Amino acid sequence: MAELASATADAPVDPANWTCPAPLRDQPVVVMGHGGGGALSAELIQDVFTPAYGNPVLAAMGDSAVLHLGGTRLAFSTDSYVVRPLFFPGGSLGDLAVNGTVNDLAMSGARPAYLSAAFVLEEGVELTVVERIARAMGAAAEVAGVTVATGDTKVVEAGHGDGVYVTTAGVGVVPEGVDIRPQRARPGDAVIVSGPIGLHGVAIMSVREGLEFDVEVASDTAPLGDLVAAMLAVTPDIHVLRDPTRGGLAASLNEIARASGTGIRLSERAIPVPDAVANACGFLGLDPLYVANEGRLVAFVPPTDAEAVLEAMRAHPQGGGAVLIGECVAEHSGMVVVATGLGGTRVVDLPLGEQLPRIC
Repeated sequence: MAELASATADAPVDPANWTCPAPLRDQPVVVMGHGGGGALSAELIQDVFTPAYGNPVLAAMGDSAVLHLGGTRLAFSTDSYVVRPLFFPGGSLGDLAVNGTVNDLAMSGARPAYLSAAFVLEEGVELTVVERIARAMGAAAEVAGVTVATGDTKVVEAGHGDGVYVTTAGVGVVPEGVDIRPQRARPGDAVIVSGPIGLHGVAIMSVREGLEFDVEVASDTAPLGDLVAAMLAVTPDIHVLRDPTRGGLAASLNEIARASGTGIRLSERAIPVPDAVANACGFLGLDPLYVANEGRLVAFVPPTDAEAVLEAMRAHPQGGGAVLIGECVAEHSGMVVVATGLGGTRVVDLPLGEQLPRIC
């Protein structure tokens, strides 16, 4: 394990602590896996939330909802951020709270415009920590080209929180002629990922568990609105966009396959997994396809436009590592399969819970 140098001597490595145990599917209480973006999350939404306030807009199940107001199409999204630790290589809770919501809007093709920010602070947290997070949010908003226009603050008693939680909501305008949603995936579509995967999850793990690497593994957290705009300038007919956060690339692709009723076939050799991520995952028994990202997107593009879109992505700072990793197929509807380097094929299923909880 060349890049996995050591763990801290005062905190022995215990890989059992790095995974979320697979809970029983009929659990009568909430478990950590319900927040993992996998099968348990989907069941919570389908069995609890959708019956409570289901509607056609919600049924689309995109990263953001597309609304028609006054003749304008708006994308609207909200997300809560509970990452532990609050600061990590390459970013912080503040960066995630802005970039995560900006990227959810961008996955509908929208140009993000405004955010709200709600803080839940635990009694006793240092004000310098809160200020550091707020300044990180302000800097990230400036880079993303959005305005934090409104917000709220609540305080809970000591022991009833975890320092700082942040919820952001955002709105953006969807251009005319753009229709991006998981149901639009079609057989023949090229599947493109914008760069190396797994960096965010491994960066969080390295700080949380005291792992050291020969080179620092930094989170890929970044806003993707400008990258999406560059792609749409090539063709407005991009079928699907997703940012593979919780549950990683595997969860996003499974959701798209099931929503569209198509199959997805990937080439294992084509998937860009950095050596540090591959080595860390090999050591811990994790699959990089399930590790979270915070500055990557996966795109489903008509084959006639694939090369032009790839060229535009590679010309952008957030898409310099873009590669074609597979295609959408008519076979094995609702399933994702990977052609391995040994010539075999394996199924990549929707994760049950979460390998690394509290990563965003």
